[in-house]
Amino acid sequence: MALKINHNLVNEEIAKTLVDICPFKAIEYHNNKLSINAGCKNCKICVKKGPAGVIELVKEEIKTINKNEWKNIVVYADIEENKVHPVTYELIGKARELAQVINHEVHVLAIGYNLNQTVDKILHYGVDKVFTYDHEKLKHFDVERYTNVFEDFINKNKPSSILFGATHIGRSLAPRIAARFKTGLTADCTALEMKENTDLVQIRPAFGGNIMAQIVNSNHRPQFCTARYKVFDAPEKTINPTGEIINCPVKDKWLKTRVEILEIINKKKEEDISESEIIIAIGRGVKSKEDFNLVFELADLLNASIGCTRPVAEAGLLNSKHQIGLSGKTVKPKLIITLGVSGAIQFTSGMKDAECIIAVNNDPAAQIFDIAHFAVFGDIYEIVPELIKNIKEEKSNV
Repeated sequence: MALKINHNLVNEEIAKTLVDICPFKAIEYHNNKLSINAGCKNCKICVKKGPAGVIELVKEEIKTINKNEWKNIVVYADIEENKVHPVTYELIGKARELAQVINHEVHVLAIGYNLNQTVDKILHYGVDKVFTYDHEKLKHFDVERYTNVFEDFINKNKPSSILFGATHIGRSLAPRIAARFKTGLTADCTALEMKENTDLVQIRPAFGGNIMAQIVNSNHRPQFCTARYKVFDAPEKTINPTGEIINCPVKDKWLKTRVEILEIINKKKEEDISESEIIIAIGRGVKSKEDFNLVFELADLLNASIGCTRPVAEAGLLNSKHQIGLSGKTVKPKLIITLGVSGAIQFTSGMKDAECIIAVNNDPAAQIFDIAHFAVFGDIYEIVPELIKNIKEEKSNV
């Protein structure tokens, strides 16, 4: 339902009444014209208590589409310097699961330059088709050029759903394209499901991680979403791929841009805890930066990376690149040991899929114990030194 103003009934006195009656200051009267701004909460007080008939509720016409015209699931191949980001393969694995529900194909869209060998590798992950837009001016990511090319692909192929990795490229490109097609985009999905009518159920944490929202875009196509690295599992590589590569022409008009790339300076490579197989995660139970020496010693013995919760990062005790959770990294190590971590969902959503979780906490009711494979109840300042001692003894006996 929407609010409609019958302007023929509006005069200065009525306008003042309506402006005063709105608790959200959403009704404005300027230049003899009454309007409703974005502050409107649809509380309907103006309809119920305002002058009769001036503002009324009208039923909005819901736009419907022929979903049968939109087919197949597309994964955007996140490629930089002809290297495919691993999140692409993870999304292919998820796309294959979703496609089985509706008997659609899985396609991949690759944009760049000299893509032949790169897309050959993608075929080995069980996709049906790889569409390539290969041009020298697409060598480096330019959001205007890439959006133009992507628009052509969608117009010609009409995909039902498009999956992006939540990388710096995916997060820049996906909203541009979604806006161009006047459709929705769900960011940082942690789960995806498919209905038989081809509606993509996009699941992500909401309200600070207190609930899991299920978002469905029933009346628009394509459906867009992004997902973080390490959320889904990549499929096994196939030895003899059966998919095909389709090379698409690139028109000069798509290459117009207001951006000029003067120089590309590669950032110094830093440790990415998303790739780590063993992680020691620090929570507020580790009281000070000086106490981190214990943790660092344990990490050295296990050849582990250091992770942390948001409060630890915000306190400046560790760099934010170590942060795990909704506002940090998603990790899927073989082993994660949490020290003094309470286990709020904002943190656990970023590490719950680890193969083995060992939690150390002196609070028997700590939420982290609900997902831990091994729960150690006790003081970390007693347990960690003992653990270090035992590991050193084991290593000396080898």
